Amino acid sequence: MAPWTLFSPPCSPITLPTSSAAKTNAASNNKCYCFWRSSSSEKKRAIRRIITKATAEGESSSSSSGSKDEETPGFNPFGFVNNNPSSRSAIQLPDLPADDGNVGQMISRIENKGREYGSYIKSGEYRWFVRETGSADSRLGTIVFLHGAPSHSYSYRNVMSQMSDAGFHCFAPDWLGFGFSDKPEKGYDDFDFTENEFHEELDKLLDVLEVKSPFFLVVQGFLVGSYGLTWALKNPSRISKLAILNSPLTASSPLPGLFQQLRIPLLGEFTAQNAIMAERFIEAGSPYILKLDKADVYRLPYLASSGPGFALLEAARKVNFKDISSRIGAGFSSGSWDKSVLVAWGISDKYLPQSVAEEFQKGNPNVVKLQMIEGAGHMPQEDWPEKVVDALRFFF
Repeated sequence: MAPWTLFSPPCSPITLPTSSAAKTNAASNNKCYCFWRSSSSEKKRAIRRIITKATAEGESSSSSSGSKDEETPGFNPFGFVNNNPSSRSAIQLPDLPADDGNVGQMISRIENKGREYGSYIKSGEYRWFVRETGSADSRLGTIVFLHGAPSHSYSYRNVMSQMSDAGFHCFAPDWLGFGFSDKPEKGYDDFDFTENEFHEELDKLLDVLEVKSPFFLVVQGFLVGSYGLTWALKNPSRISKLAILNSPLTASSPLPGLFQQLRIPLLGEFTAQNAIMAERFIEAGSPYILKLDKADVYRLPYLASSGPGFALLEAARKVNFKDISSRIGAGFSSGSWDKSVLVAWGISDKYLPQSVAEEFQKGNPNVVKLQMIEGAGHMPQEDWPEKVVDALRFFF
């Protein structure tokens, strides 16, 4: 057996404080912990002794400290810290499980949020969560709003409300696997998260909702948002006019890092279960930070169940992003599509540059109208709903 070699760290002592009091105490304690090069079991025992000592010091110091230390939050190795206060409150765990802010308390606090204008609709084997404003006899017709991944129909709530006030009948479903709709399970349900299956289930839902053709369609976003556009290409006779908010429209459309990560084995599984994934994706594509009450709603499905994460994971691994963007660009080009199209584009989109919208418009200039929305990012309906409403009212 090789002789043991003593190593002494050249810098400050290695400590594992459990609170601010422990951190202060440890810093003032001029001791130096040493590690030995020996068997792995001996290393583990040495580490346990260090952790035990640091914990004991922290408990001793915190029990004898005054009210000042009690008001200081303890060190939490599981805390997630960034510049967004809504994200920080979402994942920073409390010192005691019963304190407000732990996952159970958080779900209880927000579980009824974000269901404005919504109800559950049974379609085939699944329940869809569908938002509806206006009525079937609205004088200006019906609009169907389709969201993208990883968000849900909540993003359209303000636009829907204002469009129904203007005289439209509006529907906005959460795609299966997303938001508050059912989450089919791989291996147990007959739903495999492919493009054709999303199309088939959407057809069934539109029949249940008794949406009369032709109707107005509004689509935004990646993945399932793209499926909304390919559904339109399959069903041109059912579309009166089409409005597209920021979406990948050409083969040159870049793919955000989230979807690249989801396609990597193991990393994808971890990424899909990040409870604040949706809100961080929305904020990263926008010039704004979500307010806490809005962030609550976007994270709720991912906090309440692993289902939305696994649904997103399966869908992202089944789609060929480059192929679907190419098909969309070709399908809406001159000679292939003749229905009026509005592209309302948030120019502050951090995922999709303005050049994507301009390239798409050049492919069919007589049909596609391009309108830039200043001050809006990847989700204009969330960032600046009033400008989206103005564009839609004028177009429809």
